Amino acid sequence: MLGSALVTWQLTDTAFPSGAYTLSHGLEGYAQARAVDAETLPRLLHDLVVHAIGPADSTALALAHDAALADDWERVRAVDERLHAAKLAREPRQASLRIGRQLLPICREVFPSAQAERLAELVERRRTPATQAVVIGVVYAGAGVPRDQAVAADLFAFCSSFAGAALRLRLADHRGAQRLLRETGPAIERATAAALSRPLEDVGGCAPLADVMAARHERAEAKLFAS
Repeated sequence: MLGSALVTWQLTDTAFPSGAYTLSHGLEGYAQARAVDAETLPRLLHDLVVHAIGPADSTALALAHDAALADDWERVRAVDERLHAAKLAREPRQASLRIGRQLLPICREVFPSAQAERLAELVERRRTPATQAVVIGVVYAGAGVPRDQAVAADLFAFCSSFAGAALRLRLADHRGAQRLLRETGPAIERATAAALSRPLEDVGGCAPLADVMAARHERAEAKLFAS
């Protein structure tokens, strides 16, 4: 159990070279549109966790984790392709692929497993997109991290990255960022429970305003973040 916890701690550490520091997860678009401030920031993160990340990325992670353990690589591919197609805005879709493809070779070296090698083979043959959530799901499966722990850890990593972006955008100070993470705990629990029981056919979030902000950010004249 301690071994799996160590894996999640390392993968969710902001020092892990995932490339997530380049992303605001849509927050910069909201800030540019003046659609969020320090007071509304917690509600925005809650909604993204429950209605966007949980139904899409977290669900795909859980399904990919199961499929990798079952050695069902056609299902892994199906989950990967479904999540990729469900990301309607260009920036989040490209960010998911960029980080997924950056993570995979690092994780093969740091957390070697037969599952990570098999996924890398499919990616090299261009048989699957390699979205971030699917890569992480397969890596966690290969490292022996339980599915519920893997989903919750990845949701926390998203929230931590979001809070870091809020700091850089001056929407929160360091104390506020820590309160934000703590207050989002119930949303992480709710999204985790839902992701663990959602079928492949339901992969995909519903956050239309987030897609609009992503599209606006894509055309912004100046950007601090890639998304």
